[in-house]
Amino acid sequence: MTTAFEPANPDFQSVVRRAFARQSLMTLYGAQLADVAPGRVVITLAPNENLLQQAGHIHGGVIGALADSAGGFAALSLAPAGFDVVTIEYKINFMRAAAGSLRVTGDVIRPGRSITVTRMTCEAGMGSAFETCAVVQATFMRVAGA
Repeated sequence: MTTAFEPANPDFQSVVRRAFARQSLMTLYGAQLADVAPGRVVITLAPNENLLQQAGHIHGGVIGALADSAGGFAALSLAPAGFDVVTIEYKINFMRAAAGSLRVTGDVIRPGRSITVTRMTCEAGMGSAFETCAVVQATFMRVAGA
């Protein structure tokens, strides 16, 4: 996504990084915040045998959780100081089984005063060979209290 957004909070990177650090599910999974830019967040996950489904692929629930977080933090990167975001809904389309590492890129499609729409691309693979395994679209609501 090439749209450039202007963050409402000049301290957006610190806000996103602190919020990510407080999200215990991402800590449990071993997920890492790889990049934070206005309207874009990338989360990565190293291979982890504890996060696989019965056929040995990354569990769809894990992919969904990382996508939800990437979209939420992308939306948060554009929120004014003192605000947070919560998920209203998301839809996920799985395209292929995911194995190896996971990289989820969350991009804001449309920021609004109260509602922000995001798109996440979920890629799995090893080394430089990553393929899209899922795409997600989500809607987040801005709430006071960050």
